[in-house]
Amino acid sequence: MFKYIPASEAVKCVTSGNRVFIHGSAATPMHLLRALQDRHEELENVELNSITTLGKVDFDNPIYRKSFFVKCLFTSAATRKVVNSEDGDYVPIFLSQIPQLFRKNILPPDVALISVSPPDQHGYCSLGTSVDIARAATEVAKYIVAQVNPKMPRTHGEGFIHVSRFHAAVWHEEELPVLDYSSDATEVTAKIGHNIATLVEDGSTLQLGIGSIPDYVLKNLTNHKNLGLHTEMMSDGVIPLIESGVINNSLKKVNVGRNVTAFMAGTSKLYDFVNDNPTVRVLAIDYVNDTAVIRQNPKAMAINSAIEVDLTGQVCADSIGTYQYSGIGGQMDFMRGASLSEGGKPIIALPSVTNKGISRITPFLKEGAGVVTTRGHIHWVVTEYGITNLFGKGLKERGKALIEIAHPDHREALERAWYERYAKKSAVV
Repeated sequence: MFKYIPASEAVKCVTSGNRVFIHGSAATPMHLLRALQDRHEELENVELNSITTLGKVDFDNPIYRKSFFVKCLFTSAATRKVVNSEDGDYVPIFLSQIPQLFRKNILPPDVALISVSPPDQHGYCSLGTSVDIARAATEVAKYIVAQVNPKMPRTHGEGFIHVSRFHAAVWHEEELPVLDYSSDATEVTAKIGHNIATLVEDGSTLQLGIGSIPDYVLKNLTNHKNLGLHTEMMSDGVIPLIESGVINNSLKKVNVGRNVTAFMAGTSKLYDFVNDNPTVRVLAIDYVNDTAVIRQNPKAMAINSAIEVDLTGQVCADSIGTYQYSGIGGQMDFMRGASLSEGGKPIIALPSVTNKGISRITPFLKEGAGVVTTRGHIHWVVTEYGITNLFGKGLKERGKALIEIAHPDHREALERAWYERYAKKSAVV
């Protein structure tokens, strides 16, 4: 009989100087993290590695900074402040390659804190909503501490793990973190969603993130036929299209008939939908985000966001100047994979201006900004003012094309910047 112990006992395997992997997204083991934080006075120099973490866990509290160094592989709201401080850091890396950090002994975890579903009659739990990088971390970690949560859906795919592999397990029931962007919908996001939907052909294979723009894309696809889903992240917006048969995965070349994702985050409707659902396969990130896999499916549509795009087509999607806001994630994995797919379309979607009215299409990226999608990888760019395809265009042509889909209030300034960079320079030479 497997024995559950209190969280305070379970996390005692963490010692000073350890590297600790934290299961991410909706699977963030909040109860275990709180127990670990309660030990902060006993610990020092403990490195915490994670991608997106959700839920009410405060990594920025000064009392924890003396004990924990937060070294993120993707920055999210819970870690943003500490990552940008002297007590944290960010590792720029493609999501598909993070498992290599564990397996090649570059960032091998001493302890993995994970959240799983209850064991079945054979003793197997499920990593539930996040298989992604967690599968590799649990393969390598010396100790695995599991938060067994009956609210965690049991998902099909590559996330099964036997209780015999747990150093310790804690039974703790708590609701999964909820992400719902329906209140963020605006006329701008609706227009962008509509514009993107016009690029989606019947038989396309979709990759979308979470947010109001992907949701509006999906709302405009109800009359499409035979769509597929192969995405690093799955959210509520795909459920109506799966239930109606619009997304049926019948024309995919790999995982035919199956919806493929590496992790998911959304509302309880999503978590209920994926629970013991054989049509949904939750797989490891080094498979899902492998360009060699992505390109096999027809008409792969990679829909990703950006913070800003410069007039040459360089895309910043992870920082605001030198301030680390998010991460590279899987954007380049899917942008490249979609560009190699037969009929594929890699798409960058962004509102033309920020909430403060600043143009997101800029002459130059902010000083210190990170380039996630290079100007050699960029293809389609979509705003509420239109669509342009930069593939095959020269630098001068690209600038003109991007100005056409910029906010009207900023086009004159962008045209002046274009002239200063190209026309005036040519005249001087």
